[in-house]
Amino acid sequence: MVKTQSPEPTDPQKRSSQACLTGGKTSRLTPAQAFDALYAFCAPALVRQTYLLTGRRELARESVERAFQLAWQRWPEVARDRDPAGWVRAVAYDCALSPWHRFRPRYRSPEPPPADPADRALLHTLLELPASYRRTLVLYDGVGLDLPETAAETESSTPAAANRLTHAREAVAARLPELADPAELHRRLLELASTEHLRAARPTVVRTGCERRNVFWTRAAIAFTVTIIGATTLTLRTAPTRYQAPVAPAQAVQGVPPPAAAGPLSRKEQALRAKLHREAPGPQRVFPEPR
Repeated sequence: MVKTQSPEPTDPQKRSSQACLTGGKTSRLTPAQAFDALYAFCAPALVRQTYLLTGRRELARESVERAFQLAWQRWPEVARDRDPAGWVRAVAYDCALSPWHRFRPRYRSPEPPPADPADRALLHTLLELPASYRRTLVLYDGVGLDLPETAAETESSTPAAANRLTHAREAVAARLPELADPAELHRRLLELASTEHLRAARPTVVRTGCERRNVFWTRAAIAFTVTIIGATTLTLRTAPTRYQAPVAPAQAVQGVPPPAAAGPLSRKEQALRAKLHREAPGPQRVFPEPR
């Protein structure tokens, strides 16, 4: 049975992460030094935790590096956070559990499972759990957070987190009865994460990679803006200033008789012409006469 309410204890990991950022009371660290200290303190454990969430070694390392790159981009915000390690852990878990990884070719084929049959069975059982249940189980029984902190990090209520934890433990116990004890489950999760040789990149590599990414996207944004400005200028220079009606395409007119060709006058027409010449010779014959 999981308790849904518990007092918030003092977390030594939070104090340690804050000490890494501030350098204690004796010295002040530069932003790069504080970031490197937080990375050295959190990255190795985070890679092992994300491996429990995904079952993929490369994805675990990539998710942790991406989380720290985002932390370096927002370092003033992360450095003032109440729990910098928790901030990075939440981002790393989100990256690791993103559903978009299934569309990436490099993650479509499964990775080799652990060599030990017991570890392989535990990892297979974890990966069969829903992502929210798996994340709650790793945070509570693997990392050792209390229930309110687990609920806050999974963005759920405390009763919902307790319900997920209970169902996750029941599913694991149904497959692996020897892990029905939470203490034994905690020990086995730590062993499973520790047996794999998972290494994180150096903090300087993560920082320089983040800076290169920022430079690339900045240049891309500038190039895109220049392209839009050039296209807009060209449109304004070449576009018509008034409406021009389109010219309708030519069509053949049907049913009009062809014009008659000029020929010799008939006798009746010749008599009429002679009469007109006798009665009204000259140009005056074309003017109308009043009646």
